[in-house]
Amino acid sequence: MRVLWGRYPTRAALLCAFLLLFGGIGLLMILSPVRVLNAVALFSRYGVVTDIAYAPGPRHSLDIYAPPSAHAAPVVVFFYGGNWQEGDKAIYRFVGAALAARGIVAVIPNYRVYPAVRFPGFVEDGALAIRWAHDHAASFGGDPSRLVLMGHSAGAHIAAMLTYDRQWLEAVKLDPDRDVRGLVGLAGPYDFLPLHDDTLKIIFGPPGRLPASQPINYVESGAPPAFLATGSADGVVDPGNATRLARKVASEGDTATVKIYDGIGHRVLIGGFAAPLRPFVPVLRDTVAFIDTVTGVSTPVAAPVFAAAHR
Repeated sequence: MRVLWGRYPTRAALLCAFLLLFGGIGLLMILSPVRVLNAVALFSRYGVVTDIAYAPGPRHSLDIYAPPSAHAAPVVVFFYGGNWQEGDKAIYRFVGAALAARGIVAVIPNYRVYPAVRFPGFVEDGALAIRWAHDHAASFGGDPSRLVLMGHSAGAHIAAMLTYDRQWLEAVKLDPDRDVRGLVGLAGPYDFLPLHDDTLKIIFGPPGRLPASQPINYVESGAPPAFLATGSADGVVDPGNATRLARKVASEGDTATVKIYDGIGHRVLIGGFAAPLRPFVPVLRDTVAFIDTVTGVSTPVAAPVFAAAHR
């Protein structure tokens, strides 16, 4: 496990910098930050195809963002967050555009959420989306043998479950050790028991089933490399989720890197994929570097590396 720390501006400083840089749209950012991030994404170079069905049902569709003239590009399936209760792929255009502009085919699926389903319904949906991406990525210039799973918040939990609990991808005739080149987890909950929220107790219950919902409980030797990013100021998901998972991965002889962005909160972390915040939160740069490494033609398998965290 490698733990990296960096010092970045506080959230207040980030907001001030944003207003200075984009004064005319500062008020709009306060009123609707996602609209601003997605509006800026319109200036990136990428192609997008929306609302492709990967399975029957209104929540079983996905959007694809592809680089211009892509050929055998890495493929990332990104699962957004929303506390397993909300979210929509259209909100994350800025993520898909950022990846596509850097030579990556990005697949962003919707999935069912509570109360329509409880665990493991959203994980099952994730497996179906990955199966579709594996089968169809080449049509958009992607290479299915260079597949990376990525998620933010609840989406990182889904991506991690699909990486470490073999049963879900095996159900769609895929093997996470063979077919997944890496995991990118952004502010993810991987080891979040006990539950204190009554709705989450319903989503993941009954009590006897709760351990089955924790990605950390499925880590075995041979897992793909992981990049686990979190912010030290995350008040939604304890950053310790990332460090505990990385230690477990390393204990099995595999590679996990933790990057802790000092002073960065839960939502600002994913906001770092958008152009206005990239100078202050280099999570996109670090994510793409990881994806490039694990999807390379001859990717070395590094031994676990430990580094002390400066608290």
